Amino acid sequence: MFYETAVNDHGLPHNPFKAIIAPRPIGWISTLDADGRPNLAPYSFFNAVGDNPPIVMFSSTTYKDSVSNIDATGEFVCNMAAWDLKDAMNTSSAAVGPETSEFDLAGLEMAPSKLVRAPRVAAALTALECRHLKTECLKDLNGAKTENFVVFGQVVAVHIDDRIIVDGRVDVTLVRPLARLGYRDYAVINDVFEMDRPSV
Repeated sequence: MFYETAVNDHGLPHNPFKAIIAPRPIGWISTLDADGRPNLAPYSFFNAVGDNPPIVMFSSTTYKDSVSNIDATGEFVCNMAAWDLKDAMNTSSAAVGPETSEFDLAGLEMAPSKLVRAPRVAAALTALECRHLKTECLKDLNGAKTENFVVFGQVVAVHIDDRIIVDGRVDVTLVRPLARLGYRDYAVINDVFEMDRPSV
C-alpha cells in the first residue's frame, strides 16, 4: 500500500505511523515545577541523540507539565520504564492536574537525585539526571508551528542498580525495559544477540 501523510488516505481503521516507527524506548520523565511539586509522565518519543557528551531528547504532543516544568527549572530525570513497573508507568500517564503527584497516584516512592533537584523513581533500575539544553517547538514544511515540543537535555549523572551489572556490563535482560509500539501495544526486551561490525 501507499499513502500520503498530508491526507492520511491509508484506508486503515488506525493511523499506522507509530506502528512503523517501533519499538520506541520510553522516557519516564520526572520533574519538579517552580513550586517544588513533583510530576512524572512517560513519553514514547524519546531517545539518546549523542554520547559525548551524553544527550537525550523527548517530544511532547502539546505543551504538557513536563515541558513547562523543565523550562521553568532547567532539570529533569529519565527513569527506566521496565516490565516490573509497567502498571505504575501506565498509571502515571493519566491526565491529571499539576496539583496531583503521579508518584502518589501510581504508588511510587521518590528517591533524591544527586546533581539535580528533580526526584527519581526509587524502584527504577536506571535513571539519568539531566540538565536542560533547549526546547524546540517544531514547525512543518510550510513553516507553521506544530503542537510538538522537543526537549533536549544533557545527562550529568547516571544511576544503575548494581544487580543488573554482570561481568562489567549492564544486562538488559535483567532490566527488561519496555518499548512502545503502535496502537495500545507494548513490547518487553527479554532476549538480545550480538553482531560484530564488519571490517572493510
